[in-house]
Amino acid sequence: MLAAALMTACATPVCCAPAPEKNPLEQALLEEGVSPASSALVIFRLEDEKVWASGGARIRERFTPASTSKIPHTLLALETGAVTGPGELFEWDGQKRFVDSWNEDQTFGEAFGRSTVWIYQIVVPRIGAARLTEELAAFGYGNAEIGGPESITRYWLDGPLAISATEQVEFLARLAHRTLPLSARSYEIAVPIMELDRGDGWTLYGKTGWKSVEGQTDIGWFVGWVEQSAGDAPGTYAFALNMDMPGGMEEAPKRRAAVERALRSIGALPDQGR
Repeated sequence: MLAAALMTACATPVCCAPAPEKNPLEQALLEEGVSPASSALVIFRLEDEKVWASGGARIRERFTPASTSKIPHTLLALETGAVTGPGELFEWDGQKRFVDSWNEDQTFGEAFGRSTVWIYQIVVPRIGAARLTEELAAFGYGNAEIGGPESITRYWLDGPLAISATEQVEFLARLAHRTLPLSARSYEIAVPIMELDRGDGWTLYGKTGWKSVEGQTDIGWFVGWVEQSAGDAPGTYAFALNMDMPGGMEEAPKRRAAVERALRSIGALPDQGR
């Protein structure tokens, strides 16, 4: 779906192409201090399959998804019964971790919002390697590779799981359209967990991610979708951004800020933003 839309968008012969216009996504990235040369941003409107993209070949380059994988993992945890629901409580083991909000008892729903890695490291093995491999492939989730038994709690942080911005958007479009191979119950429970913000006539869903592996460039992610029933361009927009973060977590706020600015620039969010 998205691949075909991208091919159509690039099919105009060079000799007949109109004068190039400024790419609104590139402008939005620059205004938030993100280099278009070291990032990829794809936005896809489901209703008419219109695509906006920045990043050249990088939009198809795969990176470790880090905590953006909590979207498929949450879906599978609910679908398989690995968790009973968003209210299932996980007791903190007393081990201090670098994010303060991780260092306490919390529910599965809270763990998604807080990106609490240790809870997902408990939940993901419950799903089981065979089911994970099968369902990630059915989702079209990147290379769908989880590695051997030693990787079962780290494959989305260190690899081998990898996914591109384009593949993220294809997956998220299916999630927003509810065409993934999941029960109605899983959608009904999971989607509200993923809500980030809402306003008059719009709702934003998504998840950030930060891939940090020693000796490699840090990669920041923000992926999700927005449903807008008002404004000049109503519709459902799936999006995915990945960006180099040489400054580490100091650059983390740019992820969501850049995407929201880009969404506003194409009418997918109201001008007043949040």
